[in-house]
This record gives sequence, structure tokens and C-alpha cells, in this order.
Amino acid sequence: MNLLDQTILIIDDDTDNLQSLTRIFEREGYRVVQAETGKKGLDILRKEHVPVVLTDLMMPGEVDGLGVLATARELELNTEIILMTAYGTVETAVQAMKEGAYDFITKPFKRMQVLKTVERALEKQRLIHENRRLKKQLQEQQGTGEIIGKSPRLLRCLDIVRQAAPTEATILLQGASGTGKELFAKAIVERSTRTERPFVVVNCAALPESILESELFGYERGAFTGAVQRKIGRFEAAHGGTIFLDEIGEMGQPLQAKLLRVLQEGSFERLGGNETRNVDVRVIAATNKNLEQEVREGRFRDDLYYRLNVITIQLPGLAERREDIPLLAWHFLFRTNAKNNKKVVGFTEEAMQGLTRHDWPGNVRELENLVERAGILCRGELIDLGDLWDRPPEDTPGGPLKEYRIAYGATMEDIERRVIEQTLESVDGDKRRCAQILGISSRTIYRKLRQGDDPEGLAASIHKE
Repeated sequence: MNLLDQTILIIDDDTDNLQSLTRIFEREGYRVVQAETGKKGLDILRKEHVPVVLTDLMMPGEVDGLGVLATARELELNTEIILMTAYGTVETAVQAMKEGAYDFITKPFKRMQVLKTVERALEKQRLIHENRRLKKQLQEQQGTGEIIGKSPRLLRCLDIVRQAAPTEATILLQGASGTGKELFAKAIVERSTRTERPFVVVNCAALPESILESELFGYERGAFTGAVQRKIGRFEAAHGGTIFLDEIGEMGQPLQAKLLRVLQEGSFERLGGNETRNVDVRVIAATNKNLEQEVREGRFRDDLYYRLNVITIQLPGLAERREDIPLLAWHFLFRTNAKNNKKVVGFTEEAMQGLTRHDWPGNVRELENLVERAGILCRGELIDLGDLWDRPPEDTPGGPLKEYRIAYGATMEDIERRVIEQTLESVDGDKRRCAQILGISSRTIYRKLRQGDDPEGLAASIHKE
């Protein structure tokens, strides 16, 4: 965050309290703006954006703390209002929260209590900003349908889609389960010359071989027991359009031979019939298997593989495109909020780090299910690491703490500094995560590291907000 994003407006008619709070926040690196009355505070809010306002509840004059809150909401100001009072009552707190206050603290309050409350409010503001930024990015990606992301691996796949889709070439999509093969198939159809024609999807792994054959090619009446009337197969239903053969690597070799004929000649016979039927169908196939290896091991026909392998798109797993995880997570959260009438604001820094570090064996499908579950069960405004996993996976932050050896005779300053440095190193220099682990303010980390020579330059290498 820049300095403007770290601005706090403090409104209090008690000059001593106003100056005391100002010193606390300025010492932590915040920019502080002061106002002695509610009216002056509102004048400041009308002139500049202030993320967080800390205002006394009981103040003389026309505008008290609740008045500041009410006016800020009327003006639709994007700011968090924290009320403070020495006369805290349950009724006043409830009223303030109903009016939209972020939090309510009572005097006398502890320094860390105020700092943490303000830091949480700033974090919410940061997430609201991130929410809007990612919504804009997602809107810009509407041209790729449900395929979300801007990683180099994904963009290369989309580039092949744009080049190959307008042609009549057969396309083979290869990738692990959950990588979005059907979404890519739909994206190809949307950019093809057959976009207004039928699009038929067949999951080859979901049906036994005998049933799959009849589903693909249809059958005549009396072809087998129970065939009481003629049935049109999926290839005939897709005539003029596109058929998507998902998990084609599960298809047995006898059926592979019949599929090869359709690809070569565009013709087939229904089961129980002898009339050759011609179809004009474009084929898109997908598999989570390595078909080259299947050919070498004799489980897949090489001639069929060559027919399918005109254009191959190798879809990356989610662990190969980690930079897309935040955008995908927000996309699924937006959808969960809309679907389930939820109002989850976003993810804590710890939760997002957990998402980006996880190995994702189930790929995008696993991420979607995890975010939807967390969005429904989350009790607060933010999804935390505990909302995602009851027990964090080993590859996410939040595992067992490491032991640090401290030399005998070390000063408290040396010990504090060493613990901060080691904790920062364990979380890849993430200042917010380090502060969460140690239970201190983010700015305390800067201040402690600035004390002394800082020979390793760790203060300079901390992630900037």
C-alpha cells in the first residue's frame, strides 16, 4: 500500500487523547490526519479519500461519532469507521454496528488493541480494492468464457485455440483431471464456424463399452434385447456440428476401430443395421492419459492416435500456473456469493498464501470446490486458512513452528531481531504473515529491523504493501 492508503483520520475533542493516538500511529508509519470536531472530520472526508476513521462517539457540537458514521454512509464514502467511547454500552454498540461501523472500542484501550483493529480495517479496505481490481480483470476476460487466467502456459493454450478453432482440424486436449478440458472444448466451438450447430458431449469413461457403442452410433429396432425401437446415436445428433469425446483414452480397441472409420470416411452403420450413414462432424477429443505411451504399450491404436493428434493442446495443471490462482479463487468466490446469497469480502493473506502454495492434485476443480465450501461455511467477512482446511496441508503456511538457537548472553534486541528475521525467511519475506505469526504489528517489523546495521538487508527485501 502507498502512504495515502495508510492514512488514518482521528476525530476527538479530547486534545490529549488525539495527540496520544497520533503518536502511536505515526510511530508505526501511518499518515495521520486530525480533527477536533465531527464537522471538521466530515470536511476532510469530503476532500480526500481516507481508508479508516477513528472517531470519538460522544463529542460536543452538531456532529458526534454516530453523525460522522451516518453522513459517511449517506455520501457512500469508501471508508471504515471505528467508534471509540468511554461510555460503551451494548445498545450503543449494536446501533453503531447496524449503522455500518467497522468496530467499536471502549476507553481506556490498549495500544495493541487499537493498532490491530485499525490494521484489520485497512486489510478490509485493501481486499475491497483487490475485489474491484479482480472484477475488472475478470470482465476483461469474458472473451475466453470460463477460462480464467493470464499465465504464460495458459495464454499459449488459448493462442492455439484461436488459431485452430476456425478450421476443421481434429483437436486433442490432453491434461490431468480438473484442468478444464471441457471448457476448452466449448471455447473452440464458440470460435468455430459451427458455433450455431449442435455440440454433443460424450464421456467415454462413464459408459461400458457395449453401451458406449450404441450411444455413439445408435441402433436399429431388434438389434439386441430391449431395443424396441430405433435410436439415433450421438454422431447423427451432432451432424453439422461438433462432438466432444471426453476421456477417449478409456475407449476399448474394437470401438476405436469404428471411430477411426468415422474420422477417415465420415460414415458408420447403426448397431443391427447394414445401411451406411454419412455424417459431417468435427471431433474434439480429450484425455488425462499419455496417448503416446498408451500406443507404445498396445492399448491405443496408433492410426487412431495420428488421426486425433492433428492439433494437440497440452493443458497445464494448476500447480504449473500458480500466478492464476488468486484470480481463479476470487472468480469462484464471486460466483459462490451470488449463488448462495453470501457477502464474503475476500481472503486473508494467510488463506491466499495457502491457496497459492498448495499442490492442487485435483487442479481447478479442486480449487472451485474448496472455495465454494469455504465461502458457505465462513463465519466472518474473510475466508481464513482454517475455513479452507481443518488441518492445513504440509505445503501451506501454518505448519509446525521451527526451533531457533539463541546464543547465551544475547540481548533482547538481538533475540527479537533474530526471531523476526528467521520468521520472515520461513514465509518468503511476507511481512503480514510474519506479523500474524508473531502477534505484532506489521510496522513493528520494519522498526525492529531498522535498529542496528541490518547487514543482510532484510528490511529492504520485505514485500512492499
